[in-house]
Amino acid sequence: MAENSVPHVVVVGGGFAGLYLTQGLADAPVRITVVDRQNHHLFQPMLYQVATAALSPSDIASPIRSILRKQANVEVIMGEVTDIRPSDRVITLADGGSMQYDYLIIATGVRHSYFGHDEWETYAPGLKSMEDAEEIRRRVLLSFERAEREPDPVKRHAHLTFVVVGGGPTGVEVAGALAEVRRYALRRDFRHIDPGEATVMLLEGGPRLLSSYPDELSERAKLELRRLGVEVRLETLVTDITPSYVVAGGWTIPTRTVVWAAGNIASPLTRSLGVPLDRAGRVMVEPDCTAPGHPEVFVLGDAAAVPDKTYGTLPGICPVAIQMGQYTARAIRGDLAGKPRRPFSYWDKGQLAVIGRGHAVADIWHFHFAGMLAWLIWIFVHIF
Repeated sequence: MAENSVPHVVVVGGGFAGLYLTQGLADAPVRITVVDRQNHHLFQPMLYQVATAALSPSDIASPIRSILRKQANVEVIMGEVTDIRPSDRVITLADGGSMQYDYLIIATGVRHSYFGHDEWETYAPGLKSMEDAEEIRRRVLLSFERAEREPDPVKRHAHLTFVVVGGGPTGVEVAGALAEVRRYALRRDFRHIDPGEATVMLLEGGPRLLSSYPDELSERAKLELRRLGVEVRLETLVTDITPSYVVAGGWTIPTRTVVWAAGNIASPLTRSLGVPLDRAGRVMVEPDCTAPGHPEVFVLGDAAAVPDKTYGTLPGICPVAIQMGQYTARAIRGDLAGKPRRPFSYWDKGQLAVIGRGHAVADIWHFHFAGMLAWLIWIFVHIF
């Protein structure tokens, strides 16, 4: 840091953690540079609704510059960080530029992991970005269009079979939304096919859905999905995906549309720190959310592996990212005031997952419930 200048805080990633950190330093004596590959902040919890044509992209995306335009100490750069040199406190951008920092915030999120089968991504896109959602929506709608013109009943059935891989919150929500698209949104739009006869399958390799939820809510989610007509298959590992079929649990499932929701891996940027990572590539952070050996580098949100007594490792959900961003803003303010850092502590407000209209499951403060009440709470929380 140059003499008489204020500390430079570089925030890599404009998601929940990055934005809440930046806003938490609004009147702090620092200058902030936010770097993101996209020029918009994405409300990821609703991304599946864009993928299933229930919402348009503009409904869940807001320009980062617009969100932060009133914050005088912030500059926003659209760019991709490709390397970090912690010893020099320098980041490198894809366009060849570089930037020095006094504090570095890595909040780059995660991408989908195919467990060593990256070739599957072409046939089974994941759901992490707006581009992913738009591609899935294109494939879903195109499958109905192709089925409308397909005279061969076997080929038509393949077009009308939708396979979701992974029984976590994203997989459950996507499967439920696809079932409703089939039953309601498109029911009367075609002349030669009945969209209501389409098959939606949810494949989960483990023994139950929503593994981070209590057993009773996992069971309720499974029953509700089956009520919507979703074929739920547990302990069914996918072993191959091709353009025309999926192989899982010894079954060959003819399909042209597959959605991947089975695994995550952190941004490769975390590897350039040269610190311990977990199997998903997340940084195994210190109690103050910093990279080991680098108290000036904070790793937040999905890019961080944070130990927790309840979960083992904190889940990659928005409340965790938000609280980490708020905590880090307080930590930096404390540094500037000469105060010691306190460990990060997560306040668990609960979990919500929606399963079609009028039904959700909720695990809030040790209260477990499902149905309309959970769905109304889900709506209120997301609108708020």
